[in-house]
Amino acid sequence: MEKNPPLISASLLAANFLKLGDETQAAIDGGADWIHVDVMDGVFVPNLSIGVPIVEQLRQAFRIPLDVHLMIVRPENHIAKFIEAGATYVTVHCENNPNTNRTLQDIRSLGAKAGLSLNPGTPVEMVEPLLPFADMLLVMTVNPGFGGQKFQPEMLKKIRRIRKMVDDQGLDVRIQVDGGMNEETVAQCAAAGADVFVAGTTIFRHAAGCAEAVTRLRRAAQTAA
Repeated sequence: MEKNPPLISASLLAANFLKLGDETQAAIDGGADWIHVDVMDGVFVPNLSIGVPIVEQLRQAFRIPLDVHLMIVRPENHIAKFIEAGATYVTVHCENNPNTNRTLQDIRSLGAKAGLSLNPGTPVEMVEPLLPFADMLLVMTVNPGFGGQKFQPEMLKKIRRIRKMVDDQGLDVRIQVDGGMNEETVAQCAAAGADVFVAGTTIFRHAAGCAEAVTRLRRAAQTAA
């Protein structure tokens, strides 16, 4: 199967929330392919972030795909609201959902792309039977809940195993990575088989601006893939 081109998803978790519209526009103008929206409830992960109203306002203002990552308990109870608000991708975790298979199917039936995420401590065997029901698999390369963490290189082995699973089954499933992404770690993850790269601090706090950051990340991914 032909490889998917690498995509850069700019994580709003690292943006200036007082200037969220301007920051989003800067990422788009800089070449980001998607906008990544982390939704955290302070229960599943030890932090609080944003919810449906922000997704709705982002969709009203921008046409770029919205990559919504639900780090919340009982995500199945909230997917419809986020899709109605304008989410393009909705990603749920395999660790906090009693019927992940059904939730992934519900996401698709409601008109969005289904994403499935696993934390650093979760074995890949937990997601293998669910791959045919997902459009994207998100490998967390840090412990979820906070931006600016250091990349865990132990996750490269997990990415390689998932890439092999996807290829062996002949599936068109994007492999996304999130956590500690910079030019070096993007290259490592691309070489391991990832093709969607979530970056926040590297993009929004780059000394040369968003466009330069996105260009460098994309070049790193393309060169290593």
